[in-house]
Amino acid sequence: MKQANTNIDLLVAEGITKVYQVGKLELKVLKGIDLTIRDGEISVLVGPSGAGKSTLMHILGALDNPTSGRVIFDGDDIFRLGKRARARLRNEKIGFIFQFFHLLPEFKTWENVIIPTRLRGRRERGGRKGLRDLAASILEQVGMVGRMEHYPSQLSGGEKQRVAIARALVNDPTIIFADEPTGNLDSHTSSLLLELFQRIHADTKKTFVLVSHDQQVAQWAPRVIRIRDGLMEEKSA
Repeated sequence: MKQANTNIDLLVAEGITKVYQVGKLELKVLKGIDLTIRDGEISVLVGPSGAGKSTLMHILGALDNPTSGRVIFDGDDIFRLGKRARARLRNEKIGFIFQFFHLLPEFKTWENVIIPTRLRGRRERGGRKGLRDLAASILEQVGMVGRMEHYPSQLSGGEKQRVAIARALVNDPTIIFADEPTGNLDSHTSSLLLELFQRIHADTKKTFVLVSHDQQVAQWAPRVIRIRDGLMEEKSA
């Protein structure tokens, strides 16, 4: 089991701005964000819709480029990396969980889970059986091993999100980004999901960064980072 070292800066964002050109107008979504995420901590970015939370998460996770500023992740200045190196970093070190699950409907549960592994080109002993066994071990962690052969259409919203969490974990990433992970769930299912995040964190000591406007999530998280009008308004630990 990994021991988290919260004295280590895992991710440092400096002067992050994001400006979109809309016709002749400039839409300034992020206006200069400085943020440090420490190894092994759980943080949540909160704020009203349109505040720039998801845009910031996409930049921190190397899914989008900032207009200016830089992000140092695990020692790498990620926007100085080439496109292929950045894609490899995302695949090997970062796990993503999204509000709308993004499961492929034609694939079974276990097949959805191992997609990042297939993209990585990793080969498991035993070929397809080895991949299935890998998926089973991850699905057991999220309480979904009994649904391995189900298709997404046969799963509830909470079950789909558990599969998405398993998919985020399959390559043993350093950090997990979750964008509105409770956004499509009722309050009871949301509570169960947060309990699952807590258990995974206790077992793995992975770093979690969540984006949410859900007060239940904000009250649960050890560290809250508030974003308003593209700026960090305050943060509490």
